Amino acid sequence: MKKNTRMTMGQHFAELRRRILWTFTVFVAALVGGWYVAPWLQALLTVPLMNVWPNGELLYTGLTDGLMIRFSLAVLFSLFVTVPVALWHLWRYIAPGLRVNERRIVWPVLIASPILFLIGAAFAFYILFPFVFGFFIELNQNTPVPAVLLPAATNYLSFSIGMLKVFGIAFQLPLVLVLLNRVGILSRARAVKMRRYAIVLIVVVAAVLTPPDVVSQILLALPMWGLFELSLLFMHDDENR
Repeated sequence: MKKNTRMTMGQHFAELRRRILWTFTVFVAALVGGWYVAPWLQALLTVPLMNVWPNGELLYTGLTDGLMIRFSLAVLFSLFVTVPVALWHLWRYIAPGLRVNERRIVWPVLIASPILFLIGAAFAFYILFPFVFGFFIELNQNTPVPAVLLPAATNYLSFSIGMLKVFGIAFQLPLVLVLLNRVGILSRARAVKMRRYAIVLIVVVAAVLTPPDVVSQILLALPMWGLFELSLLFMHDDENR
């Protein structure tokens, strides 16, 4: 602790640069590995669609589609691997300068955030996708005019990855509320009083971020509401701090 507090500004920048370089090295290595993982990842992301559309096919509309999809998935895989490493280096860099009570706030956030993101993404993948894709397939196959359903592979992957991100970010709600409570910005009593407004906001956010069907909106709004109520259990009133 004392050694780090006596570091000069130049040493701090050197330490930061070293950790950034390590993170970048991991990103590049994971990107190379992601190039070989990308076909498996693409197959995995199409599983929810093919489960509700067994004979379905995705359309490649251009010669470069295969290349762009593989590279995009490689970058996605690289980010997935690199983010935990980056968070670890961030913690190692800032921890020596934090007080004990500040450490008790920061390190759980750095651990809980990726976990909540994965839980949200898993919820979208296993719960939301079957309903949403089944709804769209049935809607498009029951058109009043003859139609051939051939979704573009790039559009499908963009949509599915986007929804995974939306749910991963939405599931950060309890972490944000508890963090605001711990730093003294939001008390539990105040959060309880704001419940009705929070529910309205959750419904609006779910309507904006999800496809225009009631099922997907409900499947986002209900977990967010549940996470809000769960957050209240971990929050303290001002007098209990």
